[in-house]
Amino acid sequence: MASCTTTKLRAATASDPETSSSRNQQGAPSTSFLRPHLLKLAPYTPIEPFEVLSQRFGRKPEDIIKLDANENPYGPPEEVRRALAEMPFPHVYPDPETRRLRGALAAMNDIPVEHLLVGCGADELIDLLMRCVLEPGDAIVDCPPTFTMYTFDADVNNARTITVPRLEGFKIDIEGIRRAVAEHNPKAVFLTSPNNPDGSVLSEEEVRAILALPVLVVLDEAYIEFSSEPSKIKWVQQYDNLVVLRTFSKSAALAGLRVGYGAFPLGMVEYLWRAKQPYNVSVAAEVAGCAALTNMEYMHKVRELLVSERDNMMAQLKTIPYLEPYPSHANFILAKVVGRDAKEVKDKLAKEHGIMVRHYAKKELSGYIRISVGKPEHTSAIIDALKAMA
Repeated sequence: MASCTTTKLRAATASDPETSSSRNQQGAPSTSFLRPHLLKLAPYTPIEPFEVLSQRFGRKPEDIIKLDANENPYGPPEEVRRALAEMPFPHVYPDPETRRLRGALAAMNDIPVEHLLVGCGADELIDLLMRCVLEPGDAIVDCPPTFTMYTFDADVNNARTITVPRLEGFKIDIEGIRRAVAEHNPKAVFLTSPNNPDGSVLSEEEVRAILALPVLVVLDEAYIEFSSEPSKIKWVQQYDNLVVLRTFSKSAALAGLRVGYGAFPLGMVEYLWRAKQPYNVSVAAEVAGCAALTNMEYMHKVRELLVSERDNMMAQLKTIPYLEPYPSHANFILAKVVGRDAKEVKDKLAKEHGIMVRHYAKKELSGYIRISVGKPEHTSAIIDALKAMA
């Protein structure tokens, strides 16, 4: 009941910024205490969970097919559930250095543990990095369409975003990035490979070309497990201007427990340790991450199932006359909607079929939908629904 009251209060305050100030006996509006740039901050639009969707569409959670957030439908290895059930010390603060998990990650990636930092999802590490690197007014380079958390966190930290749009086929604009670095002197370039939302990958030559620039390169590899391209995580030992981010949300199916990690240059990571929250990764998250890594065979099997189903879904999406799907190296497929409104397609799938896909309000993606790869029965359901809408 308390959470419902809190939600209503937040909604009232957001709709009427003067609500709180009218009750402030001191006369100063509460917004006057905020950093001024935050008053113009656009909120991030997250994906909603089963419980919320169930209430909205009047369907049981098990009757909803959730293909909107690139979650892993197979769930984590059974070892994760057992480890969480047997967790010995939930009443004790977690290890502030996540030593067990970092040790396992170092062994898995064949990289010295000193390079690694674990976060409450890779999102926390993006924010931590920006807080440590950016002064107000500093700039980052963003290459849309891509993961929108980069620009969101830049806005939160009162930084500028220099936009270098992708070329035809979502290819990265190397020359455009070179010009942006020369003209605007940004602190960092954020890259995603495979890129979200289209699933394209950066070649080794492209990454090296950007690393040659006088700028910090943040390479987000959230979906690398679904690609044939090898991870660049060990490159941080060679390049002092490279950060590589990874996550347990996709391949290990731990999105709900929030476990991400990054590899950083040794000269930088010392100061990130100083700035991060001391207990940023919960006991449950570290236990789950360690348990998942004990069954790599399961994760490899699930990876193969999803890659195979991605190919199957791609073939079937090509038979839908109003869709033009793009090749993907991730666990999702972006499709251009031709001859009809993309948002209407998304809404109709949700309301009439209980199938959730992603649509973006941003101009460059307003005519597209992104579909996460699920199980074979999920592919069959969405293909049938799309055909019924033809």
